[in-house]
Amino acid sequence: MRALRDRTAVVTGAAGGIGLALAEHCAAEGMRVVLADIDEAALARAVAGLTARGARALAVRTDVAQAAEVEALADAAERAFGAIHLACNNAGVALGGPSWTLSEADWRWVLGVNLWGVIHGVRAFVPRMLAHGDEAHVVNTASVAGLTTSPFLGPYHAAKHAVVALSEGLHHELAAVGARVRVSVVCPGFVRTGLGDSARHRPAALHNPAPADDPLAAGVEAAFGAMVAAGVAPEQVAAQVLAAVREERFYVLTHPELKPAVAARMRDILDERDPVFDPTGY
Repeated sequence: MRALRDRTAVVTGAAGGIGLALAEHCAAEGMRVVLADIDEAALARAVAGLTARGARALAVRTDVAQAAEVEALADAAERAFGAIHLACNNAGVALGGPSWTLSEADWRWVLGVNLWGVIHGVRAFVPRMLAHGDEAHVVNTASVAGLTTSPFLGPYHAAKHAVVALSEGLHHELAAVGARVRVSVVCPGFVRTGLGDSARHRPAALHNPAPADDPLAAGVEAAFGAMVAAGVAPEQVAAQVLAAVREERFYVLTHPELKPAVAARMRDILDERDPVFDPTGY
């Protein structure tokens, strides 16, 4: 989709981080932008900043783990700006700890946002894109954690691997039916976002009954947060995503230095040997 001006983009997780950077880049290209996030206050500030610079932008408070809210987001986008041409399923959360100690609520929260949020986005946006028949593009934010695996981030890795597989399957399906809709999957390394502090927006229904006293989990989360804080600027990722949309490129690996870790995992699989943990590969 080379022409972006005067087309409509919807971005989830858009109140900050990669999502906000994507929304800003889309607005700079002359697109109409619908920003969705669970954080209403930050979302309002993001849209106010865009509109102050002359962008056509709309805020829609959305919990992407809820199918009805994602459908409502798509409805609101069409009412405000017409056909949707770019859908960025970007919202994400994370937590750490041994897989066997994490609660069912922990798993439901991470999978609900990171995987079901993308599923709901595909189900809400793709049929509308097919119906209007114009060029369109779906961008699913996964992670290099969807191409490699490290310990103590089980729900996050499980969701991101699934997002990569879902995106690959969607790519094949759309090609098989001759659709004018393309797909990209974004697999960044560490980016300076609020991911390390995502629990602040965890729904009350998915909180654990009592705080877990797990020093290992606390240490993992602290280390993860520090690495996120030291990551690249979200704007660098957003620029690469928009370039991939224009080039109709599927894989967006924003951290080329992590490719050796991906290759090593592939070699482990093909050689049928035990997986080796590479701490440099996420």
